[in-house]
Amino acid sequence: MTQPAPYKRREIIGDCTLYLGDCLEVMPTLGKVDAVVTDPPYGLNINYASFEDTPEAVQALASLWLPAARQISKRVCFTPGIGSDRFYPAPDHIACWFMEAGGYRCSWGFGMWQPILCYGKDPYLAKGKGARPDVIRTNHFGLNEDFDHPCPKPIAVWVKFIARFSLVAETVLDPFMGSGTTGVACVKLGRRFIGIELDEGYFDIACKRIDEAYRQPDMFVERPVPAEQVSMELISK
Repeated sequence: MTQPAPYKRREIIGDCTLYLGDCLEVMPTLGKVDAVVTDPPYGLNINYASFEDTPEAVQALASLWLPAARQISKRVCFTPGIGSDRFYPAPDHIACWFMEAGGYRCSWGFGMWQPILCYGKDPYLAKGKGARPDVIRTNHFGLNEDFDHPCPKPIAVWVKFIARFSLVAETVLDPFMGSGTTGVACVKLGRRFIGIELDEGYFDIACKRIDEAYRQPDMFVERPVPAEQVSMELISK
């Protein structure tokens, strides 16, 4: 008897494969990927359409999704949110997202940074491509696009994440795809992408944005320089 698919929909757009479904059900069926780069829920009671964003729910989710991701990927790098990082086991390294021009209000004034938990080996060092900074510097935290998602990340920021934590032509998985920012960054930087999203509304937004990314000129990597140099320039700016 044929087993039902672990997802409701699958869309293929260029080198991107998008799944509408639960990442805990889809990930075991994917096979190996090179990197997981993602932004899971933080437990801040954000009004997601299909997830109760409480600390308790995030802790339970953390105990399941990270082991599943590590089973299929060489490396896993993600922003857990300050406070929710305690829900995860000790990483191999902690990198930093530093917001130079200001961040967000917190109980100690202005929050200017976020931890990035890294499991596995640095992709550049592992390939003998030299050392890169472990700090991703950005000059803003705010949003630069207008679409219906409660907590999207700016594409200019996520391009730097993809440039730092993956290599050209690798396959990057985002099990919490949301509105598709990781996929758009992968399109712009020459990575293959797999995205999983539980909510159909956000899934449709991601499909539209990734399709548009293929149609638009590549503003990030059109310069005729080696891909590794492009990545270094993006990270350092």
